[in-house]
Amino acid sequence: MKPILLLAVLAPIVSAGETQLFNGKDLTGWEGDPKFWSVQDEAITGASSPENLVPHNTFIVWKGGEPSDFTLTLKYRMTPGDEKKYTNSGIQYRSKVIDAEKFIVGGYQADFEYADKWSGILYEEKGRGILAKRGEQVVIKQGENPNKPKLEVTGKTGDPAEIQAAIKKDDWNEYKIIAKGNKVQHFINGRLTADVTDETAEAPKSGVIALQMHQGPPMKVQFKDITLSTGE
Repeated sequence: MKPILLLAVLAPIVSAGETQLFNGKDLTGWEGDPKFWSVQDEAITGASSPENLVPHNTFIVWKGGEPSDFTLTLKYRMTPGDEKKYTNSGIQYRSKVIDAEKFIVGGYQADFEYADKWSGILYEEKGRGILAKRGEQVVIKQGENPNKPKLEVTGKTGDPAEIQAAIKKDDWNEYKIIAKGNKVQHFINGRLTADVTDETAEAPKSGVIALQMHQGPPMKVQFKDITLSTGE
């Protein structure tokens, strides 16, 4: 099956200013596995079912550029597909496509889930793993092994439980990512969830933006109002 790739009305390549990455109607400008990705409720929707499970983490990639310093805002909503209620997703940024045929992406990820543990953290997909937990201010320092950096917790962004309490289930939440130089910040519903300075040689400087469907049981994840600002 051919991948989704609609570029006829693609948003402008990243330039100073504000760009709407999703038109609310179709997947123009995005590329992903059509078995899982579509537009429902005027939102980019990743959905699986018992008959159509996700075999590995898969992504839909924005094809409009590889931004470096930016502010990205969007709204997300999650719906579990069974009684286990396991639903996990994330927003990739400063990332790279590892396998274009399988839609596998690696790099920084602003994580979120239906449960109460991981939303707001900084995770590096196909890389160094968890780099900052929710509520942490972290400086990442070089380690002997590039895949195992030293994580120096230098402060708190807030109480993890209070941040989680402000995240709505079965409803829309706003996620904001600010990336500037070697510093990145995550916000959910206006609350700073992670503040990270990456001082390592492995720190990504730019890369693709992508949205995740996590391997696992049936689930639905939706994204809308996706805005990228690269101005001051």
